[in-house]
Amino acid sequence: MPSRRSLALWSTNNMKDKVGEGLDNNLDVLIIGGGQAGLAMGYYLKKSEHSFIVVDASERVGDVWRYRYDSLVLFSPRAYSSLPGMNLLGDQEGFPTKDEIADYLEHYCDYYSIPIRLNTTVLKLEKIDDQYVASTNHGVIFTRNVVIATGPLHKPYIPNLPGTISSDVFQIHSSQYRNASQVPPGPVLVVGGGNSGTQIAAELTAKGPVSMSTGHEIIFIPRRILNRSIFWWLRVTRLYKVSNASRLAKLLKKREPVIGLEVKSLMEDGKIIVMDRVIAINDNEAELMDGSKICINSIIWATGFKHDYSWVHVPGVIDSQNKPIHKKGISQINGIYFLGLPWLSRVGSAQINGVAYDAKYLNKYINRNTK
Repeated sequence: MPSRRSLALWSTNNMKDKVGEGLDNNLDVLIIGGGQAGLAMGYYLKKSEHSFIVVDASERVGDVWRYRYDSLVLFSPRAYSSLPGMNLLGDQEGFPTKDEIADYLEHYCDYYSIPIRLNTTVLKLEKIDDQYVASTNHGVIFTRNVVIATGPLHKPYIPNLPGTISSDVFQIHSSQYRNASQVPPGPVLVVGGGNSGTQIAAELTAKGPVSMSTGHEIIFIPRRILNRSIFWWLRVTRLYKVSNASRLAKLLKKREPVIGLEVKSLMEDGKIIVMDRVIAINDNEAELMDGSKICINSIIWATGFKHDYSWVHVPGVIDSQNKPIHKKGISQINGIYFLGLPWLSRVGSAQINGVAYDAKYLNKYINRNTK
């Protein structure tokens, strides 16, 4: 019987026959994901002597922003919405649109000549001997290190509630929502009270009152205090450095604050009606935890996303809950790293104005450990 090592070598040699044209191989670093996190990592790696590429499933850099709902604007002003090395142009106190960010990321990638392979999906990641092997739709990539920068928006999550929803009820997840024209006339229920849910609910009030179901009180933070951006205050007070392991972090993780007071005004005016948590839906009637019931024509599920690391076939990288195992983005498995996840190391780790800190940290670590 051949040894395990000889089988591994046979597997590796067999895979090398399937290397896709145009794909760099025997890399020092492979970055999976070409959003703001992957590009920030690429920026720092360009300063090193390590060979690397970024792969992304999208057709264009920035598509993860380009295909979000039409009215989306960042809640951080332009002065706090940039990647390292390039400021976002325009009114620094104004708030950039999602298309502006998409085009900025594309320009950033071109300006710094970050090597990226688009339309490339990693189907499987495994480790053979001292190499990582990424099987993609365009062939196989061999690398010594892998930075998983796919972000937190993987699979849309819709809770499995008791009851049967009528086929006449229009349903859509917030990731598929583009504008109010998609939603038919009649009573609308937005499930979820985070920033996306509240922004969509606010937009839909142009068609009539909107009900919003949330299991907790919504906390609002103004965009500006004493004529200064809330992000300016976060820097002055050093709250933007709140560590993932701090007591304050544990409190902040429990409840996502809504940035801006516009939605609060709509609630006070009765245009957005905040209701208790939905516990069941039968036909076109939603039952709430407090025992009340409401009739609905449409549901917007602003209920977030689930992780999807089913393509990662390296033991010890993902836990039984399908969550990454890491400390400040460094996996317990040598050569695997994560970037762009919420609270990776501190508040803002997943935001465009926060990924640089983690990318710089990982870059230093990779430089020390990759000779």
